[in-house]
Amino acid sequence: MPEFDNSIAVFIDYENMALGMVPNTTPNSSGRRKPVGSQLDISKILERLLDKGRIVAKRAYSDWQRYPEAVSSLHALGVDLLEIPDNNNSGKNSADIRLAVDAIELCHDKDFINTFVIVSGDSDFTPLVSRLKENGKTVIGVGMIDSTSELLAANCDEFIFYEDIGKTADVPLIPDNLPKEKRKAYELLLDSIEALQRENIDTMHSSIIKDAIRRKTPQFNESTYGYRSFTKLLEEVESYGLIKMHKDDKSGTWVVEGFSG
Repeated sequence: MPEFDNSIAVFIDYENMALGMVPNTTPNSSGRRKPVGSQLDISKILERLLDKGRIVAKRAYSDWQRYPEAVSSLHALGVDLLEIPDNNNSGKNSADIRLAVDAIELCHDKDFINTFVIVSGDSDFTPLVSRLKENGKTVIGVGMIDSTSELLAANCDEFIFYEDIGKTADVPLIPDNLPKEKRKAYELLLDSIEALQRENIDTMHSSIIKDAIRRKTPQFNESTYGYRSFTKLLEEVESYGLIKMHKDDKSGTWVVEGFSG
């Protein structure tokens, strides 16, 4: 069972990801492809990582003059934007170096951070991945399928392809007759169960599920949706035949086994 008190630091090579959205774009006269940062959704990457623990640092590196449309959305997500001016086509290498230096610095200064996420498909980050692992850190990579180095992906403890984020498994449909004010609670619950299963949790105590919901929706409270307790929400969802549960013999609390067949 994975630890859900993971503290995660996320380092984003923004240009690598933005250009990876259109890997076949013809380079311009300066040798660079057209920026397409507006198509890149960093929020879904961060949401996926919240399935693994608590994100305590988020940094993105780029010459932000090239991606002005991305700045507001990244600020709204609480991402620290590190400005790397693109002088004489050296900006990309400067961004890579700054990212690597900051990651190593954080690795040594913040012992409680046990998971580092490198959002890039660039093979230049392979030595950084190896050094972080040497220091006892778990390293997760995130990149585009067509523009990710096999060497980088192979060296990470886990690699997530951007295109695969958001693909759902067999999450049951919410009944049409469910009152509108309860639908959001059902969506949060079912999505969290799916996320925990994706993290290889087959049996889930109710407290684990509620913690998973609150990592993505800190303001969640079952009473908002008309339930006296989280247990009542679980029991109602089970009554609709959406999940399977049993009671833990020792604690007497509900354990969710998964979705109903």
